[in-house]
Amino acid sequence: MSNKVETFRALHVPGDPLVLFNIWDAGSARAVAEAGARAIATGSYGVAEAQGFKDGETFPLDRALEVLAGVLRVTDLPVSIDMESGYGGTAEEVGRSVARALEAGAVGINMEDRMPGEAELIPVEEQARRVRAAADTGMFVNARCDVFRGQPAEAHGPELVEATLERGRAYADAGAGSLFVPFTTNRQCIAAICEGSPLPVNIIWTPASAGGYASRQELAELGAARISHGHRPWAAAMDWLAEAAKLVLDGDAPPYDAG
Repeated sequence: MSNKVETFRALHVPGDPLVLFNIWDAGSARAVAEAGARAIATGSYGVAEAQGFKDGETFPLDRALEVLAGVLRVTDLPVSIDMESGYGGTAEEVGRSVARALEAGAVGINMEDRMPGEAELIPVEEQARRVRAAADTGMFVNARCDVFRGQPAEAHGPELVEATLERGRAYADAGAGSLFVPFTTNRQCIAAICEGSPLPVNIIWTPASAGGYASRQELAELGAARISHGHRPWAAAMDWLAEAAKLVLDGDAPPYDAG
């Protein structure tokens, strides 16, 4: 397993970002793998919603590991799973939960620095202990930093960049493999974080229509090492399904080739 973890780690190259088109079950994993993915990653929102749960660790860890097992049955690619806040109230509990995911075959996890349902960030020293417990299992930890969450766009500047980098340094010292910075599309902030971070940086894809990016190359030039898509693939698939079902149930032709 350690070789597969290192294979996954090596895919995080600033300026040549790994693209993760997040999946929610074995079927979506197979489709993304066959499209040419270099690695597979779940998104907690889509995984939970696909099983009738809400995001925020309401989806039991045992069930999340069952989803992981299904994904691993259809692909030999490295698989990272979104473990939200680490499925543990303490660092020790996080370590036990992450060890289960590693034993089950995951090579990487996402881990947030907020507890489920909480707006406040976990104090950096405490979060570093949680990251350390996860990383000490041998897992590649994509340490999410929610400094920009809920902040108005006009506040996205040097102060939030430095707060992000402070946490990034602490997470790096704790053994994290990468730093995940969502909730901003400010190019100057992203470039400054990518330049100053001791860890390769993960940016979530935002479409140009929402103030996001024109291409993978744009984020590559800012220094990103990883681009993830979060809940958007699941949401787009569900939107298509709902619209197709409405057409068919209204008596129109289905919007696909029935073969």
